[in-house]
Amino acid sequence: MIFIENMEMNIKNFWQAIVDQNAEEIRDFFKETAMIRWHNTNEEFTLEEFIRANCEYPGKWDGEVERIEEMGNLIITVTRVFSKESDLSVHVTSFISMKDGKIMSMDEYWGDDGETPKWRAEMKIGKKIR
Repeated sequence: MIFIENMEMNIKNFWQAIVDQNAEEIRDFFKETAMIRWHNTNEEFTLEEFIRANCEYPGKWDGEVERIEEMGNLIITVTRVFSKESDLSVHVTSFISMKDGKIMSMDEYWGDDGETPKWRAEMKIGKKIR
């Protein structure tokens, strides 16, 4: 668990609510005035818009928090989100600003998981992480 200003937020429960697409649980983690930004697609959402975008996204999902860092009122997470119905897998890096134990803003960067590009594989550099 991450402790911010003597308030407790279980980041794994937060991400479970996200992948479960549970609107009520998601809402409980945020301040009503929170703003969420997805920089890859140049979008900014209110809390209710974010909940709608997340909960109406098609499919069934799961996820695994791979890394959590805390710096003052900022929580940084790296999370793998993957489809239960296909081989789609993505990683998201989230910068979560907290106030009074609730999320006041979140900046996210989403990227598709995939194979090494052919041009780089031909260079025969690097190795698999896992």
